Amino acid sequence: GVQARERTKRSAPSRHPPMLSKTLFKKALKAAKKHALPIAVGSGVVGAGIMSTASASDDCIPPPEVNWSHKGAFSSFDAASMRRGYEVYRQVCSTCHAMNFLCYRNLVGFTHTKEHAEMLAGSIEVKDGPNDEGEMFDRPGKLFDRFPAPYPNEEAARAANGGAYPPDLSMISKARVGGEDYVFALLTGYKEPPAGVVMRPGLHYNPYFSGGAISMEQPLKEFGQVEWQDGTPPTVTQMAKDVSTFLAWASEPETDERKKAGVKWMTALFVAAGVAGYWKRFKWMPIKTRRIEYKSY
Repeated sequence: GVQARERTKRSAPSRHPPMLSKTLFKKALKAAKKHALPIAVGSGVVGAGIMSTASASDDCIPPPEVNWSHKGAFSSFDAASMRRGYEVYRQVCSTCHAMNFLCYRNLVGFTHTKEHAEMLAGSIEVKDGPNDEGEMFDRPGKLFDRFPAPYPNEEAARAANGGAYPPDLSMISKARVGGEDYVFALLTGYKEPPAGVVMRPGLHYNPYFSGGAISMEQPLKEFGQVEWQDGTPPTVTQMAKDVSTFLAWASEPETDERKKAGVKWMTALFVAAGVAGYWKRFKWMPIKTRRIEYKSY
């Protein structure tokens, strides 16, 4: 009876799974480290291939890269270019496109002085009210007013443009792949349709627009379409470049402030890292360079 109980106890399965030996664990860890880099590189190549395939399947030409003066980490927007770009928007683009997220006060200190911005705001009429008699009234614009919209609502905008809705330009550089490169390429990319391509009435050929057919007629057509006070020749390319710069700034007016803050923070971090490194070396040098000897007596 005692031997039977011992055999049953020995043959009973263990409730805990067998543990891997240290040698087998070290081999598995070594293999994982050996193949980690090839797996990561392979995953990156596959991901890049998928992205390039998706880009190659688009129905428009990607915009060429332009060497913008404000793209560097230590560069800022060109105030003169932004001022000219605002005039292009005000005299050309604002007839169809709104900028509902920008006020006249945003121009102060960037493109215009306070007096000039107040003059621009005062040139428009804003419906305000009600007054003491409960009626709405028109007043001259002020700095806190937003840029005027060309249409009262989306339905009116579509009705005036053959069913197409002119997008708001406040964030257009952030809303389109390519940013200001796309805006510049779109404004300067109007061409005659190639052989075999027939455009429907009301559409215009532009290879940088999705599908190649755009409802917007070429907005910048000829030299001198916009008047500038600084004497810059208003060529089509110059007007497109300046309004692209203005729209890029309008999408993120705090860009220059963020760059300056980033430079300050990085400088402070580098100084702090240098002080910490020197303190660590000064503090630990006696301990790391000491020599311990054991003498037998």
